[in-house]
Amino acid sequence: MNTEMHLIWSELLEDLPKAVMIWQFVVIGASLATAWVLSGVVRSYVMAHSYDSWKVGIGGFNRVLFPLSSLVFIYIGSYVLSQWQHVSLLVLTVNLLWAMVAIRLSIYGMRYIFTEGSWMRTMEHIISRVIWIVLALHLSGFWIQILNFLEDITFKVGKSHLNALVIIQAILTILFTLFVSLSLSRLIENKMMRAERIDVNVRVVLSKLIRIALSIMAILIAMSAVGIDITLLSVFGGALGVGLGFGLQKIASNYVSGFAILLDDSVHIGDVVTVDGHYGVVSELRLRYMILRKLDGTEVVIPHEILMATAVINHSYTDRKGRITMPIQVSYDSDLDAAMAIVIDAANAHVRVLEAPPAEVQIKGFGENGIDLNLAFWITDPEEGYASLQSDLYLDIWRKFKKHGIVVPYPQREVRMLATHPVDVVATDETVAVEEVIKPSVRNWDDVI
Repeated sequence: MNTEMHLIWSELLEDLPKAVMIWQFVVIGASLATAWVLSGVVRSYVMAHSYDSWKVGIGGFNRVLFPLSSLVFIYIGSYVLSQWQHVSLLVLTVNLLWAMVAIRLSIYGMRYIFTEGSWMRTMEHIISRVIWIVLALHLSGFWIQILNFLEDITFKVGKSHLNALVIIQAILTILFTLFVSLSLSRLIENKMMRAERIDVNVRVVLSKLIRIALSIMAILIAMSAVGIDITLLSVFGGALGVGLGFGLQKIASNYVSGFAILLDDSVHIGDVVTVDGHYGVVSELRLRYMILRKLDGTEVVIPHEILMATAVINHSYTDRKGRITMPIQVSYDSDLDAAMAIVIDAANAHVRVLEAPPAEVQIKGFGENGIDLNLAFWITDPEEGYASLQSDLYLDIWRKFKKHGIVVPYPQREVRMLATHPVDVVATDETVAVEEVIKPSVRNWDDVI
């Protein structure tokens, strides 16, 4: 155990039966209570006014407001009490509160940068446990010994002598700089995506480019900070180019295709498209693939290379309205004018059918069993699907047809059977002749011979 922590624990054990400990408990209780009241007042004030400039980062602010305000009050109480007594308990409490701040800020930062997923909870547990383990090692006094042990593990890479502690510091530095750069890129992306005067595809491309540029800068800064020669990246860049030329050409093709699709303004987020037999709404456009949300709620991940190589039907490229057609057939004996009027009224009565362009009914032809009609109308929300809409219209038309005596025909057949003495069985329209030949029966073997 190092000297500092040994002194703190010695003072703590020495002060346990004394009134000195009571004053430290009073300072801790008063600081926590004051911080709790202050954080509640500030949080309610911020959420009530909901300033737009405060929305970004308000989650992290709420998470660390209580421990940070507690730290401020405990630091003040520790400074006052340290003038005439030990404050070992307050020092330990400060370490615990700083660990809480680190955990809450790390978890909020990960949730702010990345999308919610099952791996996120695992990472949150790992981060919390690592921070608490480091704190426990620090409070127990073994942290210095562990650092010295890692520093003694040395090895040679080329002309450089490295140790395990330097490698861990390099990894942590790179992770920290990436964390800061990704947080900054997310902040810029959120502000950019709200800029309605810029095309949505341009916004997506710029946000992705900014994220990549900031990530590369963060890695370079971290490598320089830990003393790694950046000129070594030229060798890595050559190896990466060879890898992209051979094993990673599909991935590179998808990335390049993604930038091309975003820049040529052919597909936007929210468009209704049909790709490779999948019909749905474009919910996300990422660098490597597009996410298509189908009408049944399922999502299809379509690589950008497929979008470049196959035909994409964009139903909302120039106009978001969708045209729906419904075939209808009525019998030759029905009142055709009345049937067409009923079909038009049923379409106009539905809330999803637009008044302009108006719905129309056309005579498609004279079919085998009746007159073929075609109902055409327009809707503004094709992404919601039209199966239920067609069902409602067909049901309404069917009820009105029955009410006005309009018949929907169905195939009918006329069967005629021919025997030795033909008997005609008349059904309705179509005639199918079946000829039955009755031969004399064989009575004995002489007849056969």
